[in-house]
Amino acid sequence: MVALAVSGLSALKRLCGVALFVSQLYVLSGRGSLMTTEHSKQHFMSTKGVTSPTTNTPYTRATETTEIPSYVSKCPSNGLCSKLPPDCMTCKTNVSCVYGKPATFDCKIKPQIHCVDQRNNEVENFTVNMTCQFCWQLEPTDYVCTSSTSCMTVSCPRQRYNANCTVHDHIHCLGNRVFPKMLYCNWTGGYKWSTALALSITLGGFGADRFYLGQWREGLGKLFSFGGLGIWTLIDVLLIGVGYVGPADGSLYI
Repeated sequence: MVALAVSGLSALKRLCGVALFVSQLYVLSGRGSLMTTEHSKQHFMSTKGVTSPTTNTPYTRATETTEIPSYVSKCPSNGLCSKLPPDCMTCKTNVSCVYGKPATFDCKIKPQIHCVDQRNNEVENFTVNMTCQFCWQLEPTDYVCTSSTSCMTVSCPRQRYNANCTVHDHIHCLGNRVFPKMLYCNWTGGYKWSTALALSITLGGFGADRFYLGQWREGLGKLFSFGGLGIWTLIDVLLIGVGYVGPADGSLYI
């Protein structure tokens, strides 16, 4: 009986030892994972703390621009403000001025432009004197227009085309500096009136004048009819002489 009790106590001790060993392993494994988790958390927080100023904080500082406006190239530096081109300034114009009369307007130079007054003092506000008229009312010598080579210059009535006109830089006027305008067809293809007339007088019976002007059908007709027995030749001399017959492409003589 005593031996049985001793063997039972020994088995209980062994069981307790195994349970204690297993519990220690569990605790040790739990601490290791906790330490790993805490270490990962601390590393994440430290990383977040470093990167948060750049990722979470909005960038509100204005971007500095070093781009030079296109009008600066047209504006000479340190010159008289009143002599600057209109693209270099902003003026308070008044369309109620009297047409054709001198008018004075208050102007201000645009950014990055430097100019002086009559006393050689750098200023930003100044006055400009100009004639009270809109840009499309200027003389033809004060603006340049696009040309067209697709209209007939020799026609009755004379043909017109739609052109876009731009005022010269040194001219001041009211309204838009680029405007549309209907102009007469006025371009040349390089044909000379004197050459055409000389060919009509000398070789008109063979249609040389018509061939020169690019009218090959009429030239063939004159060639095979011997100038219409001379009648067509005389008529062409008169028509080319007065400028009624011109180049086939519709251009003007030189």
